[in-house]
Amino acid sequence: MSVLVLPHATSLVAVAGSLKSIFVLLIVGLLSYAVVQKLNSNKVERLFAEKYGAVRLASVNTDFFGIRRILSLIRSLRAHKLMEHMVDDFRKYGNTFGTTALGRHNPWTIDPENIKAMLATKFNDFGLGTRPDAFHPLLGEGIFTWTTKDGRIRVPCCGRSLVSDVAKLDPHVRNLMSCLPQSQTESCDIQELFYRMTLDSATDLLFGESVASLQLTPKSGDKNAGDIKVVASDAGKQGFAYAFNYSQEVLAFRAPCNFREATAIVHKFVDYYVNNALDTYCDGAAKIEAVAGRDTTAGLLSWTFYLLARHTQVLQKLRDEIVEVFGRGPNPPGTQQINFETLKSATYLRYVMNEVLRLYPSVPQNNRYAVRDTVLPVGGGPDGKSPILIRKREKVTYSVYVMQRREDFFGEDADEFRPERWAEGKLWTWEFLPFNGGPRICLGKQYALTEAGYTIVRLLQEFDTLETTESPETDAFPLKRRTLTMSNATGVHVRLYKK
Repeated sequence: MSVLVLPHATSLVAVAGSLKSIFVLLIVGLLSYAVVQKLNSNKVERLFAEKYGAVRLASVNTDFFGIRRILSLIRSLRAHKLMEHMVDDFRKYGNTFGTTALGRHNPWTIDPENIKAMLATKFNDFGLGTRPDAFHPLLGEGIFTWTTKDGRIRVPCCGRSLVSDVAKLDPHVRNLMSCLPQSQTESCDIQELFYRMTLDSATDLLFGESVASLQLTPKSGDKNAGDIKVVASDAGKQGFAYAFNYSQEVLAFRAPCNFREATAIVHKFVDYYVNNALDTYCDGAAKIEAVAGRDTTAGLLSWTFYLLARHTQVLQKLRDEIVEVFGRGPNPPGTQQINFETLKSATYLRYVMNEVLRLYPSVPQNNRYAVRDTVLPVGGGPDGKSPILIRKREKVTYSVYVMQRREDFFGEDADEFRPERWAEGKLWTWEFLPFNGGPRICLGKQYALTEAGYTIVRLLQEFDTLETTESPETDAFPLKRRTLTMSNATGVHVRLYKK
């Protein structure tokens, strides 16, 4: 008896056989690729071990694809406690350690020698990875994304004369003072006012015209949504400040909802002033200088007043110096004028700002990507002193926030706010890095220090009392909001007045 085989059934059998063969070939190909990669990796590790004594960092987490660690970081971020999570990690695993996340090996370090290597001595071995592509929609060509052939940052529109011209800051500080409550019983979020003031001064410095955000309110923005000054300055959702902050959060944490609308507001704001005041070649530099100038300075000022309100002895000592050197009020007879040089010579003011930057650096954490197989000087071996191998395309994360709280560098009270430590004659180089280092050092450094110093002096000339209106933090550390820079997540609520 013969069996009738339908043509359609024969085709199905043939297709199934083909798919099975393809699947087998795919599996064999993947396994072969994995074996070749492993053999190549072992070869590279042997070569670097023989030549440099470099070792590979083991991963401290062994959970499936690092999912548990990723979820833990996300929870800490949402709770505004990411920095405390980092402190705990480094205290648990050491100054340099490795992790694995989604199949990728990631070294982490707070060793100054490793950071110095990435930012300076081995600068050409490390790049920004995917950052230029990710940041370009908001920032264009700027200090976070732009390098010349030698990797250095060059911005032609930032000169020392602009940074040192403190007279341009006075109208903005006066506007800030006018926004402070007049009653001794009223408080304000001075962080919000600092972010507005530094936006005003940054646009005045860079574009020749201020957006005067301290003089605008959300209600005015509702009435004049088409006015570029109002749209750019209003604190509401149509405002530049909101759009800029939101866009930075997207860049930092890849949450793309409404990102296009936010960047459109930022570009509308910048393009208006660029077209009016700057040559075309400064376009990208102008966009990113808004970050370097506005956020860095506002962060430094906010954390300074947060700490001064909680440390009355430091506040009194600082005000005594300011009154002695600069007098009460703007430029009284017999005192020094407030300028770039006299601000630098105000010793205790410098100590206070250094201590604030040590505890709360504007950019607390950063990373670099290896552009080739290379070596970092320390972190490997049982004692952590052997060089470590960094493979091409690996991301190395370094935390300035944690490094600047290391007790072996800054003493057992490294978590405490004590400006006097800067008078003890110790010299810190790569251990203290609030503005990054090497060819890509922060362009806003001198501008931030000058504006912050001037603002602190003028406010403490006018007011002799600074009080916090907030309850002490439950775990002794304030909640921190992370975007591209770091700010206080709940604001800085104070009373500032003259008795």
